[in-house]
Amino acid sequence: MTNTNKLEKIIITNLDTMIKQFLLPTLLLFFLHHPTPVQSRLPTERPITILNESSRRISIHWIHPETNELVLQSTPDILNAASQTLNSYVGHTFQVTELPAKKTGVCAGENEECRVNYFTVNENDDQIVFVKQGLEVEHSDSKAVADKSAVQLLEECKSEANKKILAASPTSVDDASGSGANLGPEESEQILEELTTCVQKGIAKEIEKANEEITFQSEVRKGMAGLLENYTCADETLNSTEAKSTVIWDGRKVGIIVDRPASKIHTIEKFLTEAECQAVEERAKPLLHDATVADGSGGSHLSESRKAKQAGIKVDWDKEQEGDLIARLSRRVYDYVNHVLPFEIKENGQEDLMSIQYFGRGPDDDKPDRYMPHCDGDCNGLDFKPGNRMATIVMYCEVPKVGGATNFRNSGVHIKPKKYAATFFSYIDPVSMKMDDGFTEHSGCPVIEGEKKIVTQWVRLGVDNENPWDSFNTLGVKYSDADEQ
Repeated sequence: MTNTNKLEKIIITNLDTMIKQFLLPTLLLFFLHHPTPVQSRLPTERPITILNESSRRISIHWIHPETNELVLQSTPDILNAASQTLNSYVGHTFQVTELPAKKTGVCAGENEECRVNYFTVNENDDQIVFVKQGLEVEHSDSKAVADKSAVQLLEECKSEANKKILAASPTSVDDASGSGANLGPEESEQILEELTTCVQKGIAKEIEKANEEITFQSEVRKGMAGLLENYTCADETLNSTEAKSTVIWDGRKVGIIVDRPASKIHTIEKFLTEAECQAVEERAKPLLHDATVADGSGGSHLSESRKAKQAGIKVDWDKEQEGDLIARLSRRVYDYVNHVLPFEIKENGQEDLMSIQYFGRGPDDDKPDRYMPHCDGDCNGLDFKPGNRMATIVMYCEVPKVGGATNFRNSGVHIKPKKYAATFFSYIDPVSMKMDDGFTEHSGCPVIEGEKKIVTQWVRLGVDNENPWDSFNTLGVKYSDADEQ
């Protein structure tokens, strides 16, 4: 056996050790932390998310492949730090256009011209287009992420193999082969490059295959969830999803139903009292109005997807020490959020408590009070935007005779309301600061008979007295920043 073969064997052995001890565990973590929920689609259909990080307002136009006509896709623009998801197709090309600042009426390009750039939808999954400073476009997708992950993982493996080569002295090689010859640094480096290139390609292929499998499984899960939505709401015999574990918090039984890094769903028994419910209802009575939903452009509007009455209740924190019932309840909310998440959330700048009421009008009502599937905050798996929602607590004061359950359809979770209990769910990973990617999307099933009266607190991260919740629009962008764009 030649020295070359012996050295190759040494390197291969070293790489094998690195793969078993470092690469495989890391790849498993990669697989587990990259679920990709997407809707069932045509073979060439690809959803694509545009994330504006350019510090300017932009618009997105589809370029007609035959006429080159520009067809507006944004509504009508995308503010800085905002995002928009489009359902597109492989091969479609889009134009990104910088828009003039509202105050100056000019753009930031050369000679104050508005800059443009382009991107084309490819055949890969998980496509995100980042519009950076200077209107530079970075296009990320599942294959690019897989390739990048493989390169990063191999750096340590390559480093260790290099150390092994340098440590191979003529004596040690002589002992192994019986020959006095020794490979020089250039030959060693060449062998190493050939081996690492081979392993790199193999790992990239495996990661891409794993992403394809995850995407397929997500398509199946999301498709089934959509089909089962109305069935689960209509089945009054369906019990609440059983908790995977239970704990005690402040003397109350807590059911842990979902416990993922960016997606948690808990139920808490006896969270509030009858007296606290009455206090909220009395404050809400003169303020009730039709509930609204976000309109996709930073505001809100009435919608058939949400039929209910609601009223915002301001908390008198200066009366907390006097035993004010609403302040006592609100403090309990923040105590529980801080028990679950490591953010030390304060009440300063948070949204008002929201009293929401749904009324049943019988089984023949073709437009019952309900709330269609939605997310309370971002659920796109992207980075958290400071000042936005990241957790919710829903507290039940009155439960209907028929209907009114809460469905988390992508998690397969169904919760029938219990009087004075609460449902908590968070949608942020406190370590990576990435948002949930669909597992906390939920709906309020139609209320058929009776009344459903709940108290809801949406909890934000990054708000305070100087930056309160209402200084942000429903896209999660500060109004002051939007006005500057």
